[in-house]
Amino acid sequence: MAAMDVVGSNETPVKVEGKRLAILVCWILGFGSLVSWNSMLTIGDYYYALFPDYHPSRVLTLVYQPFALGTMAILAYNESRVDTRKRNIAGYILFFLCTLALILVDLASSGKGGVGNYIAICVFVAGFGVADAHVQGGMVGDLAFMEPEFIQSFFAGLAASGVLTSGLRLMTKGVFDKSSNGLRKGTMLFLAISTFFEFLCILLYAFVFAKLPIVKHYRTKAAREGSKTVASDLAAAGIHTETNGTAGIDAKLPARMSNKELLFKNIDYALDLFLIYVLTLSIFPGFLYENTGKHQLGSW
Repeated sequence: MAAMDVVGSNETPVKVEGKRLAILVCWILGFGSLVSWNSMLTIGDYYYALFPDYHPSRVLTLVYQPFALGTMAILAYNESRVDTRKRNIAGYILFFLCTLALILVDLASSGKGGVGNYIAICVFVAGFGVADAHVQGGMVGDLAFMEPEFIQSFFAGLAASGVLTSGLRLMTKGVFDKSSNGLRKGTMLFLAISTFFEFLCILLYAFVFAKLPIVKHYRTKAAREGSKTVASDLAAAGIHTETNGTAGIDAKLPARMSNKELLFKNIDYALDLFLIYVLTLSIFPGFLYENTGKHQLGSW
């Protein structure tokens, strides 16, 4: 692995190890990128018991989305100047702190409602939006130049978070159904498990993922090809970047496209995402969670 000690070497290791472990870590990181927000959605019944007049399902989603989209837009505009390692670690730390804060607010208030507690919860949900923008965009960009199985595993973990959190919520409700104050106990256990996974993601990304040989190989390759966002990841893995590491190959690299050019080049994907969000936000935080009486959709 001596050929990987300094960026700029054109040698490629005969065998790069750590692929299976990297795939597993990517799955957990994907799970952690959405488990906190899914936690908020699956404990909606508890928050409706605390705040029956404040419409948590609608309000919390409408708080979350502007912060997620706004932060994502800022990061996308400055993507070439944002350190990927710091971005992802900051996102997972924010997920961890906000999830833990939900537990602390509930413990401090002894499970009582009130507008003050509701505002605090809204603040932490806004934090989820900011963290989500950091992690999902950062991780997708980080994994995009590595093995295809890595980004597939990340999205598999992200998708699994919805299934597993729903199953876990059913389990906690079932366990505490007949106990005193069971709804609150189940929610606290649920949030504690989510907090643990967020802390695990911090440890895995900061201390494990960057040091896997296969990850070091692809990040070294990306730096040679002109990437400006992997320097901290390489330094964490003990790889020092030469100041002229890309000298001599810049002329061979294609010119970077502007964000506007990328948008128009991928306008079909952008339109797909827009329509998916319109459909999701028309249902998810809307009127279907609550009993709003008669409407044109009937039982749907």
